[in-house]
Amino acid sequence: MSFSFTDEHVEFRSVLRRFLTEKSPTAEVRRLMETDDGYDPEVWRALSQELGLTALHIPEDYGGQGFGAVELAIALEEMGRALLCAPYFSSIVLAATAIIYGANEDQKRALLPPIAAGEIRAALAFTEENGRWEPGAMETEATAVGDTFELNGVKSFVLDGHTAQQILVMARDPGTSGNDGLSLFLTSSDTAGLQRRLLKSMDGTRKLARLEFKGVKATLLGEQGAAATTFAKTLNLAVACLANEMVGGAEALREQALDYAQMRMQFGRAISSFQTMKHKQADMLIDVELAKSAAYYAAAAADEEPDELPAVASLAKAGASEAYLQTAIHTIQIHGGIGFTWDNDTHLWFKRAKSSQVFLGDANFHRERMLQCWQG
Repeated sequence: MSFSFTDEHVEFRSVLRRFLTEKSPTAEVRRLMETDDGYDPEVWRALSQELGLTALHIPEDYGGQGFGAVELAIALEEMGRALLCAPYFSSIVLAATAIIYGANEDQKRALLPPIAAGEIRAALAFTEENGRWEPGAMETEATAVGDTFELNGVKSFVLDGHTAQQILVMARDPGTSGNDGLSLFLTSSDTAGLQRRLLKSMDGTRKLARLEFKGVKATLLGEQGAAATTFAKTLNLAVACLANEMVGGAEALREQALDYAQMRMQFGRAISSFQTMKHKQADMLIDVELAKSAAYYAAAAADEEPDELPAVASLAKAGASEAYLQTAIHTIQIHGGIGFTWDNDTHLWFKRAKSSQVFLGDANFHRERMLQCWQG
């Protein structure tokens, strides 16, 4: 499989970068970090209605634009570069994708158009309170009550779960385990019995919530007991997308480090001219470019070779996790003492790098998963 960016891709990236440079400067990122909602409704409206980003990978039959994973990856790389504070990953990458893979035709036609238009924000709740999110660890139960279901349990670390208007929940039939009995359910944020609480986290640019379900009425999406496959497909694409978002952040840090090294004078010359600094910059460039290649290969595989996606998505996530965090560490070191201060913006990307490292599985998890895919 070969891949290269088209002229349309380059122009798309250029438009996004101009928009995000204007709408997501670090001063705005810092402001939104201090709010509970964590995003600007006006910027969200512009993302959806002016740029159409919320409709990007949703099929045209359901109100979307019908683009592929590569275009989605470009958008996420630029968002990661700008540290955009918005419920895009939660609503579009996770929730909308789960609906595409798991809901029936009538449900897709009802649910996807308002998400594509940015009118409805959704979240996918899958991580249990113990921090585990693989199917075998899911304990939230769904009990059939007449024509509907009642959800009981707790989901934690739900991305943007405190502000989403619709909640998609992975839950299982009572008495089942593993991949068996897992189903996907939909409930509204104002349904009786649902309690939502914003969690404190290191990375203020990503808002996480704890959701407690006590007899919450919910609607089954798709076929009962068949959501394990839906969940796996959703996470495969989400992991590839997250890798691209991380690459964007790493590239932004690398450029910041280079700019500072060229400006900072020591012993009468720029510190970028010192050999040790050149080596560090070269290492950062290699790490970022390798991670970027793997991330876009995974995005291209999602479009052209979906059978390869589980392995190459894990490869991309493992590489991006280490490249992003290591680049953040190098950038802080290059800045010297000021790099450790709150006034310097580097720590914003460092915290995002650390939170993204563990989100959807760390590097060790994905290396093991990659080997299992190739050996199996």
